[in-house]
Amino acid sequence: MPSYEAVIGLEVHVQARTESKMFCSCPNKYGAEPNTLVCPVCMGYPGVLPKPNMEAIRKIVTTGLLCNCEIQKKSKFDRKSYFYPDSPKNYQLTQYDMPFCLGGYVHISGKGFSGAELPDMDIHLTRIHMEEDVGKLTHFGTHSGVDYNRAGVPLMEIVSEPDMHTPDEAYAYLTALKQIIQYADISDCDMEKGQMRADVNVSIREKGSTSFGAKVELKNLNSFRAVHRSLAYEIKRQILAVENGEKIEQETRGWNDDLGESYVMRGKENAHDYRYFPEPDMLPVIFTDEDIENFKKGLPELPSAKRERFVRDFNVTEYDAQVLTQEKACADYFEEVTKSCADPKIAANWIIVELPGKLAEAGKDFADCPVKAADLAELVNLIHKGTINGKIAKTVFAEMFESGKTPAKIVEEKGLVQVSDESAILAFVEQAIANNPTQVQQYKEGNPKVLQFLIGQVMKLSKGKANPQSVAKLLAEKLS
Repeated sequence: MPSYEAVIGLEVHVQARTESKMFCSCPNKYGAEPNTLVCPVCMGYPGVLPKPNMEAIRKIVTTGLLCNCEIQKKSKFDRKSYFYPDSPKNYQLTQYDMPFCLGGYVHISGKGFSGAELPDMDIHLTRIHMEEDVGKLTHFGTHSGVDYNRAGVPLMEIVSEPDMHTPDEAYAYLTALKQIIQYADISDCDMEKGQMRADVNVSIREKGSTSFGAKVELKNLNSFRAVHRSLAYEIKRQILAVENGEKIEQETRGWNDDLGESYVMRGKENAHDYRYFPEPDMLPVIFTDEDIENFKKGLPELPSAKRERFVRDFNVTEYDAQVLTQEKACADYFEEVTKSCADPKIAANWIIVELPGKLAEAGKDFADCPVKAADLAELVNLIHKGTINGKIAKTVFAEMFESGKTPAKIVEEKGLVQVSDESAILAFVEQAIANNPTQVQQYKEGNPKVLQFLIGQVMKLSKGKANPQSVAKLLAEKLS
């Protein structure tokens, strides 16, 4: 049997976060009553004139620059014939042959969703163009409803080259792309709200071949996990079909995440099916060299650069920096903590290990974290100075999360200051030795592991307040 490889390309749609829609003044807002955010322009009434949203255009150009694209000095909008209930105009305003951004790439590395090591590689882009979103169809038992609030929302389409060969690479590419867009404040990329959607094109070929097989497009993918699962399924399905002598048809398939399988939707459309032609009601968009330079001046720091800076300036590990920069809100929170924190490494540990669990339990994220960055910095400083130990800190942190009180106030109210006076600790040490003669004998007979048990007993007697380093020192002295 020949061995096969997959060839994968992605078309990612991202809603730009703007005050108004792409070609009219209707609010760009999620969650309003159906069909209340519409007007004659976004509904395509006769005689209306669309006007492009320059803030949305700025955001697509910013995305292009961050993805290393070439920004076109002349771009235009086109009409794409689109006969479907979610399109009120029966055409969609998009860009066909003169998009804002051409070429570019997104770098991926590290580990994939499955834990496998990824190659250090660039995923090249074909283009990034701007279009308007369509409405949302909801299917009921005997009928369907359509909400046009989303129709006309500015939507970027980011088209990759078929550079990916595994589900892990596709997952890593989506993750890197999402980080870039969020860090630049282009979009929240909330997939549950439809702000980021991915269509996957996948085919297979024999390893070593440079030709392309019949391309299958996968739709209805509402999470990165669904992208990974659907690709794994579809690659296997196509290989089995070819080995059984079947012909792979170019088609569009849906994804049923509950069943974990794809299904046929329709034959794949080609460009001529859409009958593109230039939008007659809008002039081309022209950029000068000065315009493009001004766009470049406002570019944000990307996650890769932020990771390098965290390692260099805050003495955290590369793994710590990777986790801290997964979400912009988390990275911003960490930087806020470091402004008044004596030990950024301790702060990183709390943000990576302790805080996510509490946030998950409460159904919150870093953007609405109940523990203020300044308060976490104060907690770290109390640990750093030896005022409280790690065990007490966890108790204080839990109270901070629930009540919003400052750590200093909680420590004062509950009398949790760490005991560092060795004369006071010595009494607990002597009591622990007297209470555990068997373990003391084991230690003297050469079993050093027993020391940890005895340290635990001292901490128990002191109600967790004794300084652990002093406890270990005094126990070792007494036992020898």
